[in-house]
Amino acid sequence: MPNTLVVIPARMQATRLPGKPMVDIAGAPMIVQVWRRAIAAKAGRVVVATDAREVKAAIEAAGGEAVMTRADHASGSDRIFEAISIVDPDARADIVVNLQGDLPTLEPHLVAACIAPLADPATDIATLAAEITEVEERTNPNVVKVVGSPLASPGRLRALYFTRATAPWGDGPLYHHIGLYAYRRAALTRFVSLPPSPLEKREKLEQLRALEAGMRIDVAIVNTVPLGVDTPADLERARRLLRVR
Repeated sequence: MPNTLVVIPARMQATRLPGKPMVDIAGAPMIVQVWRRAIAAKAGRVVVATDAREVKAAIEAAGGEAVMTRADHASGSDRIFEAISIVDPDARADIVVNLQGDLPTLEPHLVAACIAPLADPATDIATLAAEITEVEERTNPNVVKVVGSPLASPGRLRALYFTRATAPWGDGPLYHHIGLYAYRRAALTRFVSLPPSPLEKREKLEQLRALEAGMRIDVAIVNTVPLGVDTPADLERARRLLRVR
């Protein structure tokens, strides 16, 4: 059975919601809420990777594990790569999950769903998507769409492209990409060694770097999209949702 390491990158410098990891949601910092869901997933060891001592302290106060990383990382992928080199220097983890630190309403079963496509040895990276049901999301550039070819396994796609545009054209479902990734360790090592690619820079989507380099990304289709907290309005919605729970 693969040895899995779940890493949650967290930085305090979000432009639209400064100090985001430490904002209070239902009586706990958001990063602690995300950590709790990662623990509930029971997918493997969970580590928070941060450049802020207050985030590290909050996780440790909750009984979790956190590691300090550099402040100048360009992406969460770079941060988790540094983190695994610190917490797993002997490379015992075969699979590394990148769980964004702004998903406080994440349903824990989604972590296992994200890992599942890596059962195919030809797959380098796995991720999630859900069918778009809200009309306005079809044209919203903040809703990233995955264009994929159906695989033999039900509910699976092989990713061909990710875009902020409305795609693909014609009748049929559109899929909302969910920013949760499971990497084979070798794939993550290769990915962070690659320079940003032309389409990645154009769409501002780092997963395109992997596709442009010929890496295979498989997508598991799920029926729920966790709320990503990027704005004050998102924060208030997350507070309402977790207060109800």
